[in-house]
Amino acid sequence: MFKGKTNAAGDQVETLIGPQVVIHGDVRFAGGLHVEGRIVGKVVAEPGARAVLTLSEHGSIEGEVHAPVVVLNGRLQGDVHAAERVELAANARVQGNLHYKVVEMAAGATVTGRLIHVDAAEDVAAPA
Repeated sequence: MFKGKTNAAGDQVETLIGPQVVIHGDVRFAGGLHVEGRIVGKVVAEPGARAVLTLSEHGSIEGEVHAPVVVLNGRLQGDVHAAERVELAANARVQGNLHYKVVEMAAGATVTGRLIHVDAAEDVAAPA
C-alpha cells in the first residue's frame, strides 16, 4: 500500500497512522512509522531494528519515544530517546527532554526541556 512512499528522512514508510486515528496505548514498530494522527502512550522501536519515527505537522504524541531516528514536525509531550539522531522541523513543539547523539533543529522549532547528549550523559555516569 505504501510502496515507494518515503518519510522526511528519506526512508521507506511502512506504517501510517492517519490524521483521523487516535491510539490509546503503547506502539511498537520497526521500519518507517509516519504519524499524522494522535498517539497517547509510548512509541518504541524494536531493539536492534532499523526504525524511523516521523511525526507530521498535525500529528501528536503524548508519551515517551524510543527510536534510532526521530523526525518531529508536530506536538510531542514526553521524553525522546534517539539512539542516532533527532530532527526538529520548524513546526516541532516538544515538551520533554531530548536524549540524542546528533540533533538538527530548524528555526521556529521549540523545546521545553533539556537537550542531553547521549555520550556526554554516559561520560558523567561512568566512574573515573
